[in-house]
Amino acid sequence: MTLSAARPPAAPSKPSRPRWWRRPWVAPLAVVAVAFVAFSLPAYVSMDPSRSRVPAPDFFPPHFVVLSSHVVFRSIAMITCCLQIWPWFRQRHPRAHRLIGRVYVFGGCLPGGLLGLVAGIATPFGPVTMASNVLLALLWLGCTLAGWRMARQRRFVDHRRWMVRSFALTMSIMTNRLWGAVFTILLSPQLDTTFHGDEALLASTVSAMGAWLGWVLPLLLAEWWLERRDAAKRRRPRSSR
Repeated sequence: MTLSAARPPAAPSKPSRPRWWRRPWVAPLAVVAVAFVAFSLPAYVSMDPSRSRVPAPDFFPPHFVVLSSHVVFRSIAMITCCLQIWPWFRQRHPRAHRLIGRVYVFGGCLPGGLLGLVAGIATPFGPVTMASNVLLALLWLGCTLAGWRMARQRRFVDHRRWMVRSFALTMSIMTNRLWGAVFTILLSPQLDTTFHGDEALLASTVSAMGAWLGWVLPLLLAEWWLERRDAAKRRRPRSSR
């Protein structure tokens, strides 16, 4: 028997995981989220209603307080979410992932979603925007609670799926503002024609279109990504045979 024949078979090598710097979307996402929070938050923590970017409706006096609290809690959710979806951080620091996850759920999404539901019902931009805001708040709360429940049951695959949806809804406020700017630029020249000089009608239209596209498109993109990833996993065993 030769020496090489007596050696035990080598253990199969584990597939290498991408290093943190090979996740090119992590750092830009964090920078954009921090910049968005830094731009949006000061107007609401100042507790000066005149700085609000949403006019307060006459029928709901505490609107500014509710909206400001919603913005604060949503900012917490946005910042903590950037760490939660970072694969390197999640794998290397599981305890921190769990602790920050509790902050994300109970210090960000849940109070932010409940306050967003109230602020959404009292929106000054009309019933179409109200319907979008209410549905967004309910879906945000539902996806986040479902993800937390899956983690408690140690069903981590389902936990990640629900948290991807929660992440898409958490960050949808940024695309909401982006669509609002786009539609303002596109529709403002039609103020005197299509909208007959009615600035309130123009604002309601821009708000409604931005509100719906702001969260529907990110949620659809998240579902597409989840299905694409699951399809790739189903194909992997067959291709390795």
